[in-house]
Amino acid sequence: MLQIYCGKGKGKTTAAIGQAIRAAGNDMRVHFVQFLKGSPTSELSILERISNIRILRCDKDYGFTFTMSETDKAKITACHNRMLSEAMDGVYQKQTDMLILDEYFPTYQCNLFNKELATRLVYALHEKTELILTGREPEQKFLDLADYVSEIQCIKHPYEKGISARAGIEY
Repeated sequence: MLQIYCGKGKGKTTAAIGQAIRAAGNDMRVHFVQFLKGSPTSELSILERISNIRILRCDKDYGFTFTMSETDKAKITACHNRMLSEAMDGVYQKQTDMLILDEYFPTYQCNLFNKELATRLVYALHEKTELILTGREPEQKFLDLADYVSEIQCIKHPYEKGISARAGIEY
């Protein structure tokens, strides 16, 4: 089935990671692909210790999309395309029971991967493996295809008071 975690609130990636842990606890093979994020995070350090969770992300943090140079955009797009291809290979070779594409929607919206390949991947895989997509503002075609959609709203956030992201809480 296809699960979507979307919205402007904190917790989309956290929800996907919870699903990864649950699946791994049931001996499922999880492939966690994280777009746009390149800096170290607490949750990934623990996921790396679970043998049946495989993590794919770029080896560099390119920052926010609005601060990226055209060169950075080209580099991150190439990295994202490699990750998409590798994810597809894992599913087609029956090495993946759950595929998580974290930050899929902003990557899609900013054209930071091959949109045709990314769309084809979603349509082709949602009946072969459990597929989880995260990010803000998914297009309607993805919402229509989904079996689960959870929208996470921000009611209140410490950032509004000038409090920076905290290790172990936001990253």
